[in-house]
Amino acid sequence: MAVTVAERTVLQFSPTLTAKVHPLVIFNICDCYVRRPDQTKRVIGTLLGSVLPDGTVDIRNSYAVPHNENSEEVALDIEYHHNMLISQQKVNPKEVIVGWYSTGLGVTGCSVLIHEFYSREVPNPVHLIVDTGFSNGEGAIKAYVSSNLSLSLGELKQEVRPAGDHQLTLAAQFQEIPLDLRMVEAERVGFDILKKTMTDKLPTDLEGMEASMERLLALIDDVYKYVDDVDEGRVAADNSVGRFLWDAVESLPKLSPAVFDKLVNDSLQDNMLLLYLSSITRTQLTLAEKLNTAAQVL
Repeated sequence: MAVTVAERTVLQFSPTLTAKVHPLVIFNICDCYVRRPDQTKRVIGTLLGSVLPDGTVDIRNSYAVPHNENSEEVALDIEYHHNMLISQQKVNPKEVIVGWYSTGLGVTGCSVLIHEFYSREVPNPVHLIVDTGFSNGEGAIKAYVSSNLSLSLGELKQEVRPAGDHQLTLAAQFQEIPLDLRMVEAERVGFDILKKTMTDKLPTDLEGMEASMERLLALIDDVYKYVDDVDEGRVAADNSVGRFLWDAVESLPKLSPAVFDKLVNDSLQDNMLLLYLSSITRTQLTLAEKLNTAAQVL
């Protein structure tokens, strides 16, 4: 959950804490990783967002922070971090620091030091890790929160307390929390390409639409199979799933097959017209560039 103290958002540690990240954040992180200096092994940065009424940490934006690190220490450009934060809040004052990110496969020793810095910026920050090295064949995305394994001097017993609690800290423990990555279909097409280790070419609009329709048909087949299994008694009925399917069916407009086909064909024709116009524009720009180059040579 979150509380506001002196106009400052405080993330309170909870074992049921969840996070939701927008695709823009993942794209920004991957872009910063591609543009990193040659000697830099990973990139780190600040996560911006807010806390929803149900306590979910909503991560909506990010920016990279220059740093230098080795096996024993890490140095952050704190002045750059604060200047970027001021600039970001001028654009969207509602976005506050909710954590930080890093690229790589997991938590390292320097991650504890960086997390300690962000714990001073916002209590109990979320640590987002994006595996840009595709160690397992695809880019894994995980979120963590840290808790301090501390020792009570009075009773000499170990306790797990939230990060930032003033105790005799023995170690920091990173615990993975549920992470929800939601996106619209257009963003999913790009994200699916981003997860692949290599691709021959970017899909066209029609290829992206075809992939989306194939995914939709597969989901409809799964729903048909589930309903048949429930109807024949092979699977126990789930009221929550039934209500969800009912809401999905009720949200569909009541159209006859002929009207639905006409709407699909009209939309497809509009897309084809846009592709045709964009191709003409691209050709004209290419010809104008070649003519301009030839004129300068002459």
